[in-house]
Amino acid sequence: RERRAEALERLPGVTRERFLRDVYPRRKPVVLTGLELGTCTTKWTTDYLSQAEGSKEVKIHVSAVPQMDFLSKNFVYRTLPFDAFVRRAAEVKHKEYFLTEDEKYYLRSVGEDVRKDIADIRKQFPILAEDVHIPEYFEKEQFFSSVFRISSAGLQLWTHYDVMDNFLIQVTGRKRVVLYSPRDAPYLYLSGTKSEVLDVDNPDMEKYPLFVKAKRYECVLEAGDVLFIPALWFHNVISEEFGVALNVFWKHLPAESYDKTDTYGNKDPMAASRAIQILDRALKTLEELPEEYRDFYARRMVLRIQEKAYRNDYG
Repeated sequence: RERRAEALERLPGVTRERFLRDVYPRRKPVVLTGLELGTCTTKWTTDYLSQAEGSKEVKIHVSAVPQMDFLSKNFVYRTLPFDAFVRRAAEVKHKEYFLTEDEKYYLRSVGEDVRKDIADIRKQFPILAEDVHIPEYFEKEQFFSSVFRISSAGLQLWTHYDVMDNFLIQVTGRKRVVLYSPRDAPYLYLSGTKSEVLDVDNPDMEKYPLFVKAKRYECVLEAGDVLFIPALWFHNVISEEFGVALNVFWKHLPAESYDKTDTYGNKDPMAASRAIQILDRALKTLEELPEEYRDFYARRMVLRIQEKAYRNDYG
């Protein structure tokens, strides 16, 4: 069923000052165009990428279907030399493959030790890092990670939210991004930070009847565009062409709000995690009561939460 999407605003040549004054405080996604991103936008052909970083090994996601699902894990992890991976990701049909001849590839760069190190293009891909000028519209000490990404044409990533603000810098290729406001979380069938609704264009309305209530925002990122995704906004990314992107995450909250063991930038803030644990304990306690009492006190708890924590301008 067709649901009208609201197109994201596209703003040309936004300076750091204007971004911080006019765009950032609104906490809404926006596409920034015409920013100075360095030579990467012209240099990063498949030949150049292959030769620049050579045959060092990278761990990649490989999927037999275009829609990658992190909940059912319908993909496998494999390792390839970087140059071989780039060539394969740029092809539509493969002579050499792991699963099927039209399998999809996805690289999300990680630190040397995934448990301890964050992704940082300057460390993992130092030669390519020299070609990129990251728009630093945040303070140096707020920087969290810079994630290098390469996707096959047609690949769709699961809908999820991150707990930090980020820029998705589309260096080459075209992406379509569908976004949902944090306020529409009740309609997105969440499992942790991820939504169970994979196919946002043709959702299964029998399985996900409330999804129709979620307001859809959409944009197409051309090479050189930068999408600002505020923390907690859900996003689903479809690579319409083979493409290379860079995600830059920064800490919007005070540093101590975040989980120190979080190398991906997607663990809930410490206070939120504690609150959810307390709520789980409260719900467990309610199980000691008969059903009608449990129902009554659960409704009272919901009212308390709405009264104390919901914003009044809830739309």
